[in-house]
Amino acid sequence: MSSKAFSQILSQLGQQAHYVLDPSILKSDYVALDLSITNEALKTVDVSSSETLGAYINTHIKEHHGKVAYGGYLETRNIYSRSTYFNDANPETERNIHLGLDLWIAADTPIYAPLDAEVHSFQNNTNFGDYGPTILLKHSIQGLEFYTLYGHLSLTSIQNLKVGQQFKQGDQLATLGDASVNGDYPPHLHFQIIKDLQDHKGDYPGVCSKQDLEFYKNNCLDPGLVLGL
Repeated sequence: MSSKAFSQILSQLGQQAHYVLDPSILKSDYVALDLSITNEALKTVDVSSSETLGAYINTHIKEHHGKVAYGGYLETRNIYSRSTYFNDANPETERNIHLGLDLWIAADTPIYAPLDAEVHSFQNNTNFGDYGPTILLKHSIQGLEFYTLYGHLSLTSIQNLKVGQQFKQGDQLATLGDASVNGDYPPHLHFQIIKDLQDHKGDYPGVCSKQDLEFYKNNCLDPGLVLGL
C-alpha cells in the first residue's frame, strides 16, 4: 500500500479514534511545542538536563494556557547529542530526526489505546536517552495491519502485560514514567505509527539519520493523523 493511501486511511481513523490522553483534555488545551535546532529560544536552555528542559516545557505550556505540549514529527533536534546511543560525528548518519509525536505532560498520566489493538511486544529499553518502558500495539483495521509504539512509560505499565493481550479503543493502556525510568527526559509520551516493524520487538527506531529519512518517512507516518493534531 502506498504511503498516500495509508495516510488517507489513518486520517479516516483519526475521525473516530480515542485520544491517547484523557478525552476531557480539550484540543484547545494542546499547545504546539518546537524543540527543533532552529528554535532560537532553546539556545539558552541546557537541553541535556531533563530538569532544565522540563522547566522550559512547563513554562511554555503555562504561558499558552494549555495542559499538554505536543509536536516533534520529523523535527531535527539537538537534544539527542548528549547520548552516545544517538550521536555521530557525521551529520549524514547522526540520528537526530524525530519520527514520532511527543505529548509532554506529567508523570503518572494515564495513556489510552486510541484504537482496538493487541499487544505485539514490550520491553524496557534502558540505554541513556532511550524509550525506557515501551509497548508496541498491533492494529488490524479495514484489512490493514499496522503498529503503534508508546515510549517513556512507567515500569508498572509493563509489569503484568502479556503478548497478545487485547485492548479495546479507550481502554487504559499504561501510565507515563518519570526521568528516573524514561531515558532521562521530562515526562512525555512518544507515540509513533509504524507500517513494517522489520522484525523488531519491544522497540523500534524513534529517531533517524538524514540518510535514512526517506525510508522512515514512508514507514512511520504522521501520528497526528490518528490523533487529529
